Amino acid sequence: MSYITFQPSDYFNTKLWNGNSSTQAITGVGFQPDFVWLKQRTGTQRHQLLDAIRGANVILKSDGTDASGADTDILNSFDSDGYTLGYQDQSNDTGATYVGWNWKANGSGSSNTDGTINTTYTSANTTSGMSIIQYSGNGTAGATIGHGIGVAPKCVIIKRTDTTSNWIFGTGARGFDKFLYLNTTGAETDNAGTFNDTAPSSSVITLGSWNDVNNSSGTYIAYCFAEKKGFSKFGSYTGNGNADGAFIYTGFKPAFVLLKNTTLSVENWVINDSGRNPSNIVDKDLFANQNYAEAVHSRQDFLSNGFKFRSTANNSNKSGDTYIYIAFAESPIVSSNGVPAVAR
Repeated sequence: MSYITFQPSDYFNTKLWNGNSSTQAITGVGFQPDFVWLKQRTGTQRHQLLDAIRGANVILKSDGTDASGADTDILNSFDSDGYTLGYQDQSNDTGATYVGWNWKANGSGSSNTDGTINTTYTSANTTSGMSIIQYSGNGTAGATIGHGIGVAPKCVIIKRTDTTSNWIFGTGARGFDKFLYLNTTGAETDNAGTFNDTAPSSSVITLGSWNDVNNSSGTYIAYCFAEKKGFSKFGSYTGNGNADGAFIYTGFKPAFVLLKNTTLSVENWVINDSGRNPSNIVDKDLFANQNYAEAVHSRQDFLSNGFKFRSTANNSNKSGDTYIYIAFAESPIVSSNGVPAVAR
């Protein structure tokens, strides 16, 4: 019996390309993406995050506190099988290589009235367990916004868009009384100002009163993910400090893993994927909170049912330290096409 009735690549995909300093169509994504996160691999151009609600050319940067802003000719349009790039160095410089991580939600969405704040737009996909939410804050601790997924999100990432602010990252793996800043190396923090010490429900996300999530004059975007067996996993583990390192069971062969040491305040958010690392060992790192070029740092294997570390690096496997991760599948252990996942 399959874990899921769809193919993971119908809802998440990684694309690689070489820049040409001109207009370039990136195809083969397999769907029209609603959330695109792209990064130059060979240079220090910053992370570019775009979504169907705010529109092509409207950028956020995970490696900083910048407000959302129009930046033409980075990504010109979302297309039926990918997107069209402009000529800017951030996405399409001659001689540079790039990666794009792509998720499918539900287009530009519509207002959701489930919470005490009516969202401007909620783009929800109940199959893959993802939604993108745009809302305006009211400054009231305990305010709620509707996410539209139908089950409680396990991971919520919020960014204020009208002015500079930190990226707030909450996960059920550690509890929504805690949070991390996606744009810094900071350790886990315990404070009710972000999620009011309240886990999301099957219909709403509860907000605190901090400016980063709920200022009365602020506008916000939230990316929300529920766990779907065989497609996505949001968890926590403890490092063992051994080169024959910790094994993390996901129930699928990973396509994408983002992880963070929550104990130390000096470690980056590590991004790995099977597109840039088609075979083991997986060691081509990018960092969500830094504009660094791709480099070899942590070392892990992507296996048929999870991932396993092959180093004692502090950012992934320091003995006794706590880590959180989000992972999306290349293939579940048993797929709807009857083909079992196999080791690489």
